[in-house]
This record gives sequence, C-alpha cells and structure tokens, in this order.
Amino acid sequence: MTLASSCGCRLVNINDKVQGAVVPTAFLYPARGAEKPEQFGPYSLEVALDAPPADGAWPLVVISHGNSGTPWAYRQLAKHLALAGFVVALPAHTGNTRLDNSLAGTAANLANRPRHLTLAIDAALADAALGAHIAADAAGPRVAVIGHSIGGYTALAAAGGLAWSGPHERKDAKDGAAEPAPVPVTPDARIRSLVLLNPATFWFIDGSLKPVRLPILLRTGEKDELTPIEHAHNIIEGVANPALVEHKDIPGAGHFAFMSKFPPEMTRPGFKPSQDPEGFDRESIQPEFFADVTAFLRRTLCA
Repeated sequence: MTLASSCGCRLVNINDKVQGAVVPTAFLYPARGAEKPEQFGPYSLEVALDAPPADGAWPLVVISHGNSGTPWAYRQLAKHLALAGFVVALPAHTGNTRLDNSLAGTAANLANRPRHLTLAIDAALADAALGAHIAADAAGPRVAVIGHSIGGYTALAAAGGLAWSGPHERKDAKDGAAEPAPVPVTPDARIRSLVLLNPATFWFIDGSLKPVRLPILLRTGEKDELTPIEHAHNIIEGVANPALVEHKDIPGAGHFAFMSKFPPEMTRPGFKPSQDPEGFDRESIQPEFFADVTAFLRRTLCA
C-alpha cells in the first residue's frame, strides 16, 4: 500500500439524538493538498484542512479516547494511519471529555460511548467528500476500532461484549448505590477488528465477552497502575477464541504510554497523562507500536 502524500482533515459535528448532544468528530484521511500546522485546542498537528481526498478507497478506523480525554491525544497515531492509507475517525465522547466530563461515572456514559462509534461510522459513510472513499466488499465497509482505557471498553461493547453497569457508576445511582444492570448497547456488525490499548474491563462479567469473535491486537504497559495486566487476562480468557488475540506487554510502559506526547505547557508532574514511569519515554516505542498497529489493520481489513 502506497503512503499518501498528505493528511487531510475534515471537522464535523454529529448529532446524537439519543443523548441529545453533539459529538464533535474529526476525520483524517489520505489527501491531495499542502499540510500546514493547525491548532485543535492545545494540540498542534500538520494537516490539510478540507483538502480533496486522494484517489482510492481505504478502510475506516475509529479511535475511542480515554476517560476525561480527547481524540487529539492520539493525533500522531491517527496521522500515521491516514498517511498509511486509512480514513481515521476521531469522535469526542461528549460527556466524558477534557472539556465536558459531566457523565463520567454514570451508566449513561457506558451506553453513549459505543453508540458514538456507530454514529461516527455512519457519518464517514455518508460524508459527501469521504463516503465514496471508504473501502467495502460484499460483507460491507471495512471498519476497525482502536480503544484506549475506557475506550477499550467502548470498542469491546460495540463489537458485541455484554456490558454491565455497577459499583463504578455511582453518580447517577439512587442513594449512592448502583445495582448491576445491563448496559443497552446495539453491537455494530460492521466492525471487523479491534486494537485495545491498556483497556478497562470493569464492566464485563464472566461470559460477557464470549460474543466478541474478532481479531484483537492487545497492547498493555508493564507499569500500568490504572488498568493492570488482569484486564488483559479478562479479555484473553473471556473472548470466544483466545487465539485471535495478539498480546504484548510493553516493558516499563505506564497507562498513558500509547498517547502522543503532550505540548510543553501541559507536561507537568500534576498532569498524569503527560507523565511516563521513570526511565521510560513514550516516543521511544512509537515506531514499533505504529508499525504493529498498521500491519495488524492491513491484515484484518485489507486482505
């Protein structure tokens, strides 16, 4: 697959009628046009805004960010994939972002997040400029999801995992007690593979990952204290076919190791996402990490 000459960027607002909210979403894609530095909040990225798409059809990859996060925290991975021949959707999970985290710790957030992925897929396919460039075959569009932390939960739920709310969802529970309850999620059959980065699995019980029958690239950090290795074991032992899971634990890496490096003004000890464990530099793993993700997505979406 030939690398694109530039990375295009389209910004759209997706209407989630169920949530009654707008889901800001960016699409990065192979483009014809000159890149220049653009600001997305505090994050800078060289892209060609609204540039014409390059010729061809490319698989679609949706990235689901972590709790109180932003899709722009994965901007370098997203741009790498766009230049490698993918359309990348970057939805901001409204109610669970750095700008609006009002739904964190609620059952509503668990239901909203997977639906945002489906809405982003729908929007990409319907987009006047990009829709005709999404690769498809007889089975439908070729789609994968990358999820970090609670984004890993989001990806698994959208792929058929049966999620349950419970002790972690106290903000919207009566009398401060949250009884276990199934999370209403409609699986998206268009998703063909998953990339899970330090995924959170708090909301899956025994047997609830059996419906997930997709190839999974699973990457964890040896020094992740938020979602330690037990979460990876929950996935490997919980899915229908463990042989479909490709797992690697990265020595020295922490929970935020797979995110892009933060701008200097945000890099401080009090802001944990900007920090790596002592002796570890997240940029040092990017070449191999990006290559692994790209190769996996090509195997599972382009064959």
